[in-house]
Amino acid sequence: MKYLILFFVSFNLLTNSVFAQTIQWMSLDEARAAQKVNPKKIFMDVYTNWCGPCKLLEKNTFQNPDVSRYISENYYAVKFNAEGTDEIKFYNQTFSNPNYDPNRKGRNATHQFTQFLGVKGYPTMVFFSEDGDPIMPLVGYYKPKQIELYLKMIKQGDYQVFSKPEDFENYKKNFIPRFRG
Repeated sequence: MKYLILFFVSFNLLTNSVFAQTIQWMSLDEARAAQKVNPKKIFMDVYTNWCGPCKLLEKNTFQNPDVSRYISENYYAVKFNAEGTDEIKFYNQTFSNPNYDPNRKGRNATHQFTQFLGVKGYPTMVFFSEDGDPIMPLVGYYKPKQIELYLKMIKQGDYQVFSKPEDFENYKKNFIPRFRG
């Protein structure tokens, strides 16, 4: 009986670790370096510490097994604090947050890279090509089945064949979501 219990406990731990994949977030510099070795697109979560929808996205969407598995397998995942202090080198420019106030609670100064990307609201997810060029931003909170369309469309390059707004609407109408949640 003792061995049977040990077997079930071990099996449960093994299956949970195999199926419960979490996104391995990295910096933009790390992702760009990884692209040189193994080209993949970059998925960047641009968030702030005070943003409620950002926290929901992290909890409800990025923790979803289908979403985390798909992002981990097909993208380099980058977390970027839109009001943080990281120095970003991009397109031969250096971006920082010179107006950041470490004593300030809540909202803080916007990082120059956030402005460069044209981020107007939080959360914003930005997709980058295998060459590191920005493809498109996705603004707002998305549930797993909602974000699936964009993750797959960008990964597969389907967005490149759209020539008019109706093309995307038709794509969206015909898309069959497979993610749970």
